[in-house]
Amino acid sequence: MSDFSEELIGSKTEDEQEESYVFSGTGMSFPWLQNHIGTIATGGKKEKDFAQTTSACLSFIQEALLKHQWQQAAEYMHSYLQILEDSDSHKRQAAPEIIWKLGSEILFYHPKSNMETFNTFADRMKNIGVMNYLKISLQHALYLVHHGMLEDANRNLSHAETWRYGEKSSSQEVLINLIQAYKGLLQYYTWSKKKLELSTLDEDDYAYNAASQSMLNHSCKTSVNLGALIQTPGVWDPFVKSYVEMLEFYGDRDGAREVLTNYAYDEKFPSNPNAHVYLYNFLKREKAPREKLISVLKILYQIVPSHKLMLEFHRLLGKSEKEDHRKLGLEVLFGVLDFAGCTKNITAWKYLAKYLRQILMGNHLAWVQEEWNSRKNWWPDFHFSSFWAKSDWKEDKALACEKALVAGILLGKGCRYFRFISKQDDEVLRKKIKRIKKSVENHSIVNPGL
Repeated sequence: MSDFSEELIGSKTEDEQEESYVFSGTGMSFPWLQNHIGTIATGGKKEKDFAQTTSACLSFIQEALLKHQWQQAAEYMHSYLQILEDSDSHKRQAAPEIIWKLGSEILFYHPKSNMETFNTFADRMKNIGVMNYLKISLQHALYLVHHGMLEDANRNLSHAETWRYGEKSSSQEVLINLIQAYKGLLQYYTWSKKKLELSTLDEDDYAYNAASQSMLNHSCKTSVNLGALIQTPGVWDPFVKSYVEMLEFYGDRDGAREVLTNYAYDEKFPSNPNAHVYLYNFLKREKAPREKLISVLKILYQIVPSHKLMLEFHRLLGKSEKEDHRKLGLEVLFGVLDFAGCTKNITAWKYLAKYLRQILMGNHLAWVQEEWNSRKNWWPDFHFSSFWAKSDWKEDKALACEKALVAGILLGKGCRYFRFISKQDDEVLRKKIKRIKKSVENHSIVNPGL
């Protein structure tokens, strides 16, 4: 075994001399796997046997992980560590990353694992797999953050930030940027806490000025890290949000707008609905013109037509004087309700019921027919079956009434959904159901002349 595995695995206890090893300080037992793969001795054994054994170990580990059998996975890992001595240089070089991924997963969930064990394992793996040093450092830091050890995580990232191995490669540069960015996020967290503290202080107080200066210092450090990262094409949602918040706080609204605009529209960045959400929310805070807000949400609609902001998009379109905007407002509502996750959205049904009446009263029957023609073969079963009528009435009578009105307008009085709801004798909703019947008589596209 390598020095790493000998250090990682503690000495045998008196009671376990013949069958197990123990992680130092953890009490985790790792018996030899004689029943499964036998004892390995590289001397005198064919390399083929060694390869078969390590391959079998890897399969056992993967199976144990899938079944959440953490102790068994740890036992198999004990023998798999011998892959570090494989005569195949390719396998030997790839081994540290595999061991790190599997070992960290085991230690994260193992009931007898603790922070000391995980930290020791991570530090050993960094030294063994120098090509994976940055990856492991970043993942180790995130593990520390998960456990609330922010100072340790920041220290870990600071060490990794200055680490170099050979000539700086493009892959190293990307990882270093990520490490600097996560370090920036930790600094942003400190800045946010100080910002919260600042809100409780009197502006004339000395403590207020001291806190302000401290926040400014943290802002400078964080901005350098985050600002550099988000210039690189990618999906940097939490980093962009943090950076923009700081820019806004210090009054640099032009800078914040530029960052968000580039993030949303620069073709070098992957398509990302959140980028348009962030830009929209910023412009909304800036009280931007309606046309500008519509242009941003129009792109979001093309990416995610079921997004929760689509109902807000519909309202903006409905207020526009442009006919193509008002027509799009109808399309947006139909688009939202095309998705199964939105079928119970009573607000969407209310908007559609109201908008259908407005559109039809405005002599735009063709708009409604255009949207309905592409849906008339599947919406009746998807939304307006007898099953859904009974289910909706039982679960949410208000929702059932809104859907009944839409069903009646689109399918006429013979629609199963409309017929079921219209026959219900509910004292509270009696007047509402009567109004629904009248609206259907006046506006149903099945009999547009009536």
